[in-house]
Amino acid sequence: DCLGTPIVYSPVKADLTGNIKKIRAVYDSNPAKFKTLQNILEAEKEMHGSAWPKTGATLALMWLKRGLKFILVLLQSISDGERDEEHPNLIRVNAMKAYEIALKKYHGWVLQKLFTGSVYALPYKSDLLKALEKGKDVKEEESIEKIHQFLSRVTPILDAIYEMYTKMNAELSYKA
Repeated sequence: DCLGTPIVYSPVKADLTGNIKKIRAVYDSNPAKFKTLQNILEAEKEMHGSAWPKTGATLALMWLKRGLKFILVLLQSISDGERDEEHPNLIRVNAMKAYEIALKKYHGWVLQKLFTGSVYALPYKSDLLKALEKGKDVKEEESIEKIHQFLSRVTPILDAIYEMYTKMNAELSYKA
């Protein structure tokens, strides 16, 4: 919601939300059995056999973790002060870096071009920070500090999910 232009970013939000719903549905089907994401992946591996990991919550979590990595790299880049010196209030440089690291290798040519075009609809950095603060006027330094705190808590969790996918040989490299 903080990325601005709903017409451009609503498909991204819908994709992330859809992936969360798929994972949640599996969890809700048997909370005692699916206490952790790893429990879900292990059960789906057994249940789906050779179709795994290309199905179910395993596939949904794979795309969700990639989307979350994009968001974390974007926020890290902004909080590190990386910027276009000619246009310091634009976040295109940060978004392109996040895309290169988190998503580009999984996207075919069409999605890559769509993403490149979509960066022109991104908000100004000042507007993004204000949106993250839910509209409150807060000094940029305070917002950046909150981003650092958020990243310090969430990055280890996402790293653990990536490590789990590697250990379980669940990562897929096909292009969407």
